[in-house]
This record gives sequence, C-alpha cells and structure tokens, in this order.
Amino acid sequence: MQALNSITVFPCYARAQRDVARRIAEFLERGADVRVFLEEGEILPGEDLVSKACEAHSADVALVLFSHESLPVHWPRSQWEAALVTEPAGLGMRIGFVACDDCSPPKVLRPSFDVSRQESRGFRELKRWIRGRVAAFQVPARAPGAELEWLGVALADRPGFETVESAEVAFEFADAFREDFDEIFRVSCGGRSQAALLGELGVQLGLRLEGEVLENLIRIGEFCAARRFLLILDDARSSPAAADFAFGGRCSTLLAFSAGPPIVDEVHEIQRAFQGRGGDWTELCRMARTGRRLLGEQGRIAECHELMEQWRSAAELRRDRSVMNEAAREMIWILQAWGREEDAWRLDYQRVVEYGDQMWLFGETV
Repeated sequence: MQALNSITVFPCYARAQRDVARRIAEFLERGADVRVFLEEGEILPGEDLVSKACEAHSADVALVLFSHESLPVHWPRSQWEAALVTEPAGLGMRIGFVACDDCSPPKVLRPSFDVSRQESRGFRELKRWIRGRVAAFQVPARAPGAELEWLGVALADRPGFETVESAEVAFEFADAFREDFDEIFRVSCGGRSQAALLGELGVQLGLRLEGEVLENLIRIGEFCAARRFLLILDDARSSPAAADFAFGGRCSTLLAFSAGPPIVDEVHEIQRAFQGRGGDWTELCRMARTGRRLLGEQGRIAECHELMEQWRSAAELRRDRSVMNEAAREMIWILQAWGREEDAWRLDYQRVVEYGDQMWLFGETV
C-alpha cells in the first residue's frame, strides 16, 4: 500500500500566468496526493525564473512555467543550466517544464509538458509524471474502442462515483487510466451481502475485519477515503449494498451493472451455494465447515457469523439437530467476542431448549 505523505510541488511562474498556475494546482491537488506552494511560486519584482527555481529546491518537485512573460528573449545556457539542470540533479529533486503558450523554451529541458493546446491532456500528463505510480491491475475483460474520456474526467482527474452498464467498459477504463491511481480493486457483487463484499475487499486491502458489518464498513471507508484508489464493483445491478462503497475522500468508485468474468474463489463458491440452500446436504455441510475455517483464518468474522446463520437455517429445514447445534455454538462464540453477551445468552438458551444440549457458562472452555 501507498504511503500517505504528500508530494510537495513548487511552481515557478510569472504573474501573468497566475491563473493557469492556479488551475494546475487545483487539478493536482484534486487528483493526486500533492501539496502545491502556489503563493510562494509567483515571480515577484526583482526576481526571475532562475532565482525562483533556486527557491524551489526545498520541494519534492519543481515546475517551471514558461511563457512569453517569463522567458527572456535572449537566454544563454550559462544563465540557467545550474539552477534548472545541474543543481536539481545533484539534490535528487525532480523538475519539470511547462509551456503555457506558444513560447519556445530550450529544447534540452526535459521532461516538458504543453498545456497551451489541450489543457486537460497536458494537465493529466503532468499529474501522472508527478505521481510516478502505476496501479497493478489484471484486466479480466476488454471493451476496445469504448469512449472513456468522460470517466477519466469524473473519476481519474478527481475523486468521484459513477456507474456504467458494461463491466468490460469499467475494466477498459481501469487499464487506460491506471497511471492515475495507486491501487485498483475489483469486487464482484452478484447479489452477495454487504458483509461478503466488505470481507472480500478487506482481504485485497490486507485488513482483518473482525468486527460487525457496520464497524467493518466504517473502517474500510476511512481506509479507502485516505488513498487514491479505484474500486470497481461489477454485477452490481442486484446488489443494493454496492452503493455503500462510494467512500468519498480521495477514493473513486465505479459500479458496473453487468457481470464480468467469474472470480475463482472458494469462499465465493460457498456463499453462492448457500444463497440457494439446495444440493446435497452432506456437501453443503462440508462447505460450511470449510468456509468457517477459511473465514476465521482471514479474520472475516461478520461473514463467518452470516454463514453460520445460513447453515443453521438450512439445518432447521432438514431437521438436522446436530448441525443446528454446531452452527449455533459458533454463532454464540462470535456474539460473545463482539461483546453482545445478552444476544449470546439468548441464543445459548434457545440452543439448550430446542436441541437438548447442556448449557455452558460464558468464560468456560467448551
């Protein structure tokens, strides 16, 4: 996962370029984790680009904005090479050069960015260079030729929330704009519960979610909102919980109503099996015990509780008292771990009355 330290950016610009410098600063601060020293970067009377560039050496990144107002007509290399090339290289500082109009900066100054013709494209290229990160994402399906620019403006240039019909379009967008995000995550909804969606995302984020569903939602929301992530939730048409993943902050979320290629995952298979509750009962019991083990190992406790509820309900339909008792005991332990002692006691009392098992006292080893 990314560090949360902001990159500092020092733009050097003439007063006549203050408006474009402001737009650059706003664009960078919306779409990247940067802090722009906008006021400090303006060239004041008695200063020039060279002296201002020397002030920028304390920042992580310097941007030199060239224009007819800031670029001298005659500018020998000996006057600018030290401040714009030699000293930044010696300090390990990155420096970029931005053309704000049709002026002609020295061609040896690289990297260069032109924001005078297609401003949005130039701003985006500049942001990507400053970020210097590319999200890893395996594209499961493609939509060649799809119109993606509107999604780029809505989700990549700034944090946002959008929906598309096609999962393939969502994946194509993720591939085309991976340079604008630190990480990209996919969750396939398919009618699965909020607990299941949170659990799957938590695994991808490297988080153990041992609390109840609301607690997990808040924790993941805070974690994602602080980071430049893209969340893709496909097969979202039948999932009311999908909209809860619009976490805001610096995180962008894209819902795709159609389903992408299935994800091969044992927990997925178990959850799907219990959505229908049909099939061979012995196999369902095996899957429930496997799911209990896997979810426990991954710290996905709310999902484990949900699975045990489904298993217990299925056992009630089949009048399997042994399984009803086994599932209820697991639920009791989870409720007690959550501090819900009264709910745990009530379920344990019901277990004793209905299943004839001996009641155990909280705190005892069973």
